[in-house]
Order: sequence, then structure tokens, then C-alpha cells
Amino acid sequence: MYTIGVDLGGTNIDVGVVDENHSIIAQSHTPTLAKRPASEVLDDIARCVRAAAQSAGLRLEDIRALGIGSPGTCDAEKGAVLNAHNLGWFGVPVRDELSRRLGLSVHLGNDADCAALGETVAGAARGCSDVLMVTLGTGIGGGIVAGGRVYAGYRSLGGEIGHMCIAMDGESCTCGERGCWEAYASATALIHRGEVAASARPDSALCALRPLDGLKIFTAANDGDPVAEKVVSEYIRCLGVGLVNMINVLYPEIVLLGGGISRQGERLLAPLREHIASHFFVGLRGVMPRLELASLGPAAGIIGAAALCR
Repeated sequence: MYTIGVDLGGTNIDVGVVDENHSIIAQSHTPTLAKRPASEVLDDIARCVRAAAQSAGLRLEDIRALGIGSPGTCDAEKGAVLNAHNLGWFGVPVRDELSRRLGLSVHLGNDADCAALGETVAGAARGCSDVLMVTLGTGIGGGIVAGGRVYAGYRSLGGEIGHMCIAMDGESCTCGERGCWEAYASATALIHRGEVAASARPDSALCALRPLDGLKIFTAANDGDPVAEKVVSEYIRCLGVGLVNMINVLYPEIVLLGGGISRQGERLLAPLREHIASHFFVGLRGVMPRLELASLGPAAGIIGAAALCR
């Protein structure tokens, strides 16, 4: 029996029909146009679901269930998106509305949780039952799989790992608190740190690359610019502090990094492995969790959302 996964983003709606081997056999896409009323977005999701099924040569009656991964805070038990600022959704009963439109059983989860589940069933964490996935983008997203199942805490409101405090009274975060991991180790934080350093050293190679992005900062560091090297080194240290905290709490079998910054590959992973080995609680007395890159890319959200149905 087939399932359908929906990866709902602020920019695009991506829908895929997924077979029993967790392979996507047909897809459909459309822009989210998130400023519209939620009912119009849900209508488009339903249309994409029908289009994906038709592309796969299936009827809706051939579909076992539908899973949807949404940004923001989701109450999986009630099937509602409680708070998704980039969609402008507050208390939207996604499960009931899509079930009414399609006549399918619908399961809802947070998009980061779905990505982690997708990597667990079909990606870099396949064969692992305890997984932490960390996504490095505008903020820091996280998904936790424990015992082969998504762990999201009471009423699915947990897993906000980016807002773990790593520096008391530290940098301001967009959430209103101070010292959050996100304020130190997101791509946004890296760029901010780079801009500050470049302003202080107008003679640096880093300054010549402004306006900066994460790739430019790493490129300058790789080319030997000492200003960029210091920025990257401090960024990796801050990222490592948060990873050690999460490993100490969860002790997963594998930690996966995703998002734009993760494209730096071993330039990022190698020093992080050294930091973790030196600082995590179990240390040399135990086996250090593997640290790898996520492998599925955008498909992880679709496959993970479909896996919610299983």
C-alpha cells in the first residue's frame, strides 16, 4: 500500500507518493503563497495530492494515508498547526481539513521531525533507531528519533533545540531570550559574526567579499585569511558546544547535520568530531556517536511525512 508525504514550507508545497520501500515514485509541487488564507493553501495541498496520485497511476482509494510536515509548533494529537509564523497559521486544524477534502487518514508532524524520520528510514541514518538531526539555516532546526519513533515531547511541543541556552545573558535571539544556541551557531549567526569581524578589519580578504554569506566566509577561511579563520573557528566551537549538550542528554547513535552550512562537509565535520570527542560526558569510556551529513536533501521531508503514517 502506498502513502503520500507532504512537505509544507513557507515557499513551496512538495508532495510525493511513497512506496513500501520509502522511495518516492511520483511528485507534485506548487508555490505556497503563504500570505493567503489557510483554506486556500489547504485546497492547493489537496490538488497536489490528487495530481501526485494520478501521476503514479493511482486512485486515492489506493493510498493508505497521508502525512504532512509543517513548520512551526504542531499538536500531532489534535492534528493542528498551533503556531507557524512564516505561514501566518495559528490553530489551523490541518488533519481534519485535509481529511475532509480527500477522504484520507491524515497524520501531522513538525517539518524538522519529519526530515529526521525520513533520514532514519531511508537516508544517512538508515538502520539506526536513535537519531538526532540538526539543520543549520536561518535558525537551527532539530528532529529527534528515539527507539525508531519521532520524539517531540508532551503534546508534540518539544524539540526546539535551537533555543537551548549555551551562554547565560548572551547574544539576543529572535525568540526574545538571550544566549540561545541559534544565536551563535545558525547560518544567520555566522554571517553576523563575519560582518562584525570584516568591519573591524577593512584590510582583510573577508571584508573584500562583503556582503557576506556562509559560503564566502568559509571560502576566505579556506584560502588562509586569518580574520575569516577566526570567525569559522569560533562558529564551529559554538556549534560543538550545542552538539555536546544534545549528545549528553540524548546519547544518540548518530547525529546528522543538514542545511546550507552542512555543505562544507569534512571542513565542518572533522573539527566538530574532535570537539565532541574531547567534551562529551561519556568520553573515552564509551562510543562516540557518529557525526555525518544528512543525505536525502529535500526528499527527507516528504519521505518522513509519509513515514508518519506507518
